[in-house]
Amino acid sequence: MLIAENITKQFSGVKALDNVCLELHAGKCNAIVGENGAGKSTLMKILSGVYPDFEGRIIYKGKQVQFSNPKEAQDCGIAIIHQELNLIPYLSISENIFLGREITTQWGGLDIKQMRERTRGLLQKLKLNVPPDTPVHQLKVGQQQVVEIAKALLIDSEVIIMDEPTSAISESEVEVLFEIIKSLKQENKTIVYISHKLDELFKIADRFIVLRDGRCIESGDMPGMQHDDLIRKMVGREIKIIRKHVSNNCNEALLTVQDISLKHPARSGENLLKNISFCLSHGEIIGIFGLMGSGRTELMETLFGLNARTFSGRISIDNEEIIIKTPLDAIKAGIALVPEDRKKDGLVLGMDVKQNISLPVLNNVESMGFLSNSKEETLAEDYIEKLRIKTSSDTQKVKNLSGGNQQKIVLAKWLATKPKILMLDEPTRGIDINAKNEIYKLIQSLADAGLGIIVVSSELPEILAISDRILVMAEGALTAEFPANEATEDMILKAAIPKTI
Repeated sequence: MLIAENITKQFSGVKALDNVCLELHAGKCNAIVGENGAGKSTLMKILSGVYPDFEGRIIYKGKQVQFSNPKEAQDCGIAIIHQELNLIPYLSISENIFLGREITTQWGGLDIKQMRERTRGLLQKLKLNVPPDTPVHQLKVGQQQVVEIAKALLIDSEVIIMDEPTSAISESEVEVLFEIIKSLKQENKTIVYISHKLDELFKIADRFIVLRDGRCIESGDMPGMQHDDLIRKMVGREIKIIRKHVSNNCNEALLTVQDISLKHPARSGENLLKNISFCLSHGEIIGIFGLMGSGRTELMETLFGLNARTFSGRISIDNEEIIIKTPLDAIKAGIALVPEDRKKDGLVLGMDVKQNISLPVLNNVESMGFLSNSKEETLAEDYIEKLRIKTSSDTQKVKNLSGGNQQKIVLAKWLATKPKILMLDEPTRGIDINAKNEIYKLIQSLADAGLGIIVVSSELPEILAISDRILVMAEGALTAEFPANEATEDMILKAAIPKTI
């Protein structure tokens, strides 16, 4: 149905895809597998018209095609269902399905009756027994997923790309989705299925395609493939980063977390985090690995006081239980969090370097109730020198700095609070290898100085390189713990992949 030939895509000189070649077969469920950062999403965005600028060719139904935007791809018969559903909550099912493709009467008005009837027919086909006028926000996540599939069927898509379609739905909803996929295959539709849940793929996929580091490694038939062999194909690369040489031998507990649970914000009776317990010693670096949706970020935010109303459990520092109701409580207790999205949550991009660094410690840079410019400058210059931040001056706007230097400023502002515990959520995302190595050295020097450090990362080589101990999460629970010097990528990834669906 579709052939990709020598697809190459670069971002700022970095190759996200490198001469990728693959085939998607009609009437089959084609599973695309690979680690985070392997290039799966970039490739799907090229096939669905999101990224029109790339090298290589797309052959669709025997003819070369070039899409300028997603609508051109949809009109041609290629639809993508993103992990983050693209529905408007307060519009009805019918209005969402026909958004941008409205049926009009001969007088130019909306033909609401016909749109309802066609919606009803699509929902019956997909076994969703809900009135077409139902507002989308009243549906469960799995039902919303079905509405997205209905949108794809409305335009009679030949290729339907599903990106992590079961990441937020229940087991019963998964079974419904699988039945829909089976019926679509019988209609000779081409299903492209992206998921980290390998057990799922062995149930539903006919073929597999492995992407690794932006390249297509191997493809073949799923029957006969073994679980461990597929994992090996996904991670089988040389680790280039040198491991941490000296492991922490301190057994004195700095942070103790007991039975942390967090209620799901949308699904009553379900938890995002499930009875998580662990200890962090003085000078220790714990690495936390998990796939998307495993609950890593939610755990960090809970420890930092962002989910005070919906979490249960106990947190102790130096064997003394503390109550954290707000981030300010966490900061006072000696906890700092470098967030996953530095531009959204870590920086005020329109402010300069010194203003960003001093934000969490304004009480330390005031004089007689007013901000002291000289104290701000002294603080900023100290961290610019310590962290080797490349900036023309402390009055440079942070939005004009590189990603690596922006990340160093986020680190600087939290180090200025003099924390005991530093939590880093994806600390090297989107920065070059040299900046990464500088941050690795900084993390290790902070641990050597006695800080307890928790590093959340999607990069297995990173976790292995800088950790003393590795915790693995899947579906909101801790599933494994390894000393870093005994862990391998295969072991970690195996523990991170949910065993049940």
